[in-house]
Amino acid sequence: MGSTVASEDVKRFMPYLLATAIFMQMLDSTILNTALPAIAEDLGESVLNMQSAIISYVLTLALFIPVSGYLADKFGTRKIFMLALILFSLGSLFCAMSQNLLQLDMARVFQGLGGALMTPVARLSMIKTYPKNEIVRAMNYAIIPALVGPIIGPLIGGYLVEWVSWHWIFLINIPMGVLGLLFSLKYMPDYKEEKPQLDLKGFFIFGSASVLLSVGLELLGHPKNTSIIVVLLMAGFLMLFLYFKHAQKALKPLFPLHLFQVRTFRVGVIGNLATRIGISSIPLLIPLLVQVAYGKSASLAGWIVAPMALAAMFGKTMVVPVMNKFGYRKILRFNTGALGILIMTLAIPGLDANIIWFIPVMLFMGILNSIQFTAMNAIAISNLRDYQNSSGNSLLTVNQQLAIGFGIAIGMSVLNLYQNQFGSGEVEIHKAFRYTFITIGLLTFFTAFIFRRLHTKDGDNLKTED
Repeated sequence: MGSTVASEDVKRFMPYLLATAIFMQMLDSTILNTALPAIAEDLGESVLNMQSAIISYVLTLALFIPVSGYLADKFGTRKIFMLALILFSLGSLFCAMSQNLLQLDMARVFQGLGGALMTPVARLSMIKTYPKNEIVRAMNYAIIPALVGPIIGPLIGGYLVEWVSWHWIFLINIPMGVLGLLFSLKYMPDYKEEKPQLDLKGFFIFGSASVLLSVGLELLGHPKNTSIIVVLLMAGFLMLFLYFKHAQKALKPLFPLHLFQVRTFRVGVIGNLATRIGISSIPLLIPLLVQVAYGKSASLAGWIVAPMALAAMFGKTMVVPVMNKFGYRKILRFNTGALGILIMTLAIPGLDANIIWFIPVMLFMGILNSIQFTAMNAIAISNLRDYQNSSGNSLLTVNQQLAIGFGIAIGMSVLNLYQNQFGSGEVEIHKAFRYTFITIGLLTFFTAFIFRRLHTKDGDNLKTED
């Protein structure tokens, strides 16, 4: 089914439905960062062990995004989108009702199920509703909340914690979910496909690998669990190998191996994974540093980290001219190295320093992040054939979500390792944060070498005329 059956009312309101989905998901991905210390205190947990509340959500997104298109094609976009809103809203309610960390993690998984279906299905409906000459303008309008959410998320989280309670960072999703349901009943089209196919075996193998690796990385900060960590990581890599063997034989695998025969895609995906592993923990570590090490408020932590997202919006205006002038190979190598150095500079201020010092670093990091992510995504899909676009985009999206989860797991594990080594006093915790920033910064800096595999002319087909 295509855009010819869509009424003018549907075309008018579809961007609002996608915008609602994106806003709820982006807000939820960032609002928790400033609220973790308050949640940890209320649940009787160490704040340094709270990363599972974020990882469980991100990992669920990564696992179930690949099946969103299949479910929408089989059961209809309207039904699956409404189911996604219900799951997300109920998950938010369960999060607010959680009495311990395990309950919160399980509720976040429930919430992640809704998030994994919500945005991809709304985007699929947009693609099928609008003709090609209208889709870009409609998408640009709908994607504005994706830029606004990360800016206001940490601020809303900080103020809700101080003025009401941490429970409200989840409860605010419910009225938005109800509003989305009402609009969906009237304006969401119900597209289906005749015979959708899903590589169920590949889905379970790849999903198992993702879960095992994620849990193994999360436990790295707990030296007592060494044998369990080794078993989990080895099992995870074994499942990846089994997926590789499966994908070689399957007629329509979840993620076809022929994608990796495209050099620019291979470099883009590996670079995306490696670079985001270093960068992804920073939006969580900075609010924790401000509250745990410096003893400042949650709202102030939000104001410190918000400029990073604000600068990312500005950075998007620079991407095209910068890439046109210098090329993807040169920019990605320089930009990745610069990000690594910036992360290491976060270790400079002492406990007596004014935390306002972090704001200019956050601003520069936001600009470089924007350039980095846009460039990596663009170069990854630059040489894909038409028949590879769908599976390539899906794998790229899953890769990004996994990298965020892995990055948070590694960042918090490194912090835990240093904290266990130095002690739990105020000075010792601050020292653990400093060493963590140096470690993550070095990791990010050396990932710049991945982009040496690019050629000087790679990405030339993406350049636009001045």
